[in-house]
Amino acid sequence: MIVSLAELLILSILVDWAFRRLSIPGLVGMLLLGVAFGPYMLGWISPGLMTASADLRLLALIVILLRAGFELSKDTLNRVGFRVMLLSAIPATIEGVAITFMGPPLLGLSYLESAILGAVLGAVSPAVVVPLMIRFIDRNMGTEKGIPTLVLAASSIDDVYVIVIYSILVGILTGQSVNVAWSLAGIPISIVLGIGVGLIVGLVLYRLFRRFSPDAAKRVLVVLALSILLVRIEHLSAQWVPFAALLAVMAIGFIILEKDEHMAHELSAKFGHIWVFAEIVLFTMVGAEVNIEVAIRAGLAGALLIAGGLVARSIGTWLCLIKSDLNRGERWFVVISYIPKATVQAAIGGGALAALKVAGMDTGPGEVILAVAVLSILLTAPVGAWAIMIAGDRWLAVAPPSVHDEMDAALESEAEKI
Repeated sequence: MIVSLAELLILSILVDWAFRRLSIPGLVGMLLLGVAFGPYMLGWISPGLMTASADLRLLALIVILLRAGFELSKDTLNRVGFRVMLLSAIPATIEGVAITFMGPPLLGLSYLESAILGAVLGAVSPAVVVPLMIRFIDRNMGTEKGIPTLVLAASSIDDVYVIVIYSILVGILTGQSVNVAWSLAGIPISIVLGIGVGLIVGLVLYRLFRRFSPDAAKRVLVVLALSILLVRIEHLSAQWVPFAALLAVMAIGFIILEKDEHMAHELSAKFGHIWVFAEIVLFTMVGAEVNIEVAIRAGLAGALLIAGGLVARSIGTWLCLIKSDLNRGERWFVVISYIPKATVQAAIGGGALAALKVAGMDTGPGEVILAVAVLSILLTAPVGAWAIMIAGDRWLAVAPPSVHDEMDAALESEAEKI
């Protein structure tokens, strides 16, 4: 496993460099490297590393969400908060409804099965979107209007909404007793509870750090460990209390930033260095989960359905931005930022198939849902990441440097000397 990971690290660094030389985001190369080396193509990634893939991907996602939290200022969130709530539900809903009606004629699914596919495809990928938004924040691009913050916050809540809808629909399909009202009520409950717990944990950590003054490396380890435990608590409490742990993770960084900017930016710089490793693990492991044969099985009909869903989603995203202070180019940037699909589709794409097997039902619809989910990753993750970088460079204005940016630059310089 260690040897396989070392090989991936070396190759990913080379691929990242090569793709950047071609003006293509390095993460596209890492995704494709994972696809090529994964068990469904060359099979060069060790079985041990693939077994640990889910945990490694989760760890990497936690790292980038923590860094995102350390960049979420209260002023910016106050400015974009209303749009965040619109973007967290409306685009996914419109895409899901469109896929529900396209599924029967294109793929031969029932309307309920198509609705499940719509829920699977309705989630934007935080694994792709959040790192790119962090890069725009680091470059002060679009920050004057809070555009990167808007996208990264909305994309995180979007996943909570979609996964709850997906769980309800799968329960109905397999004949489980599902309390729809309670499940829907769980969406705001999980969001509020996740943010609330994160704020409390972050506040406690801030006070402990102020009192005992551990060095930055130990602070990073404590924050990372507690974030992992929060995700574990989410799994343990899922059947009793809905709890969005990934939002709690972001809230930890947010409250520390509000209380002590120097501490927050210092921690963010440290997590930025960890992200160099975590990024490679995340994107190569996501790519390794892609089964090319399954994706091909979805065929042209699956590609048409994905394209139709993205058109519907883009309309929904544009509607959410009506009467905002964003110009036409900035609105198109947000629309494009909502294209990539990867993390959630890899996580729940096979869920319907597994549920149908357990229920002793025909697994054909589950196989179709999985095939289209895999195809959506192949079609949208690399192209979406590339399009976001191009759109951002073209349409996002560079804000003048602030005191925070100067502080970040100083911390980065200090860290490099160490």
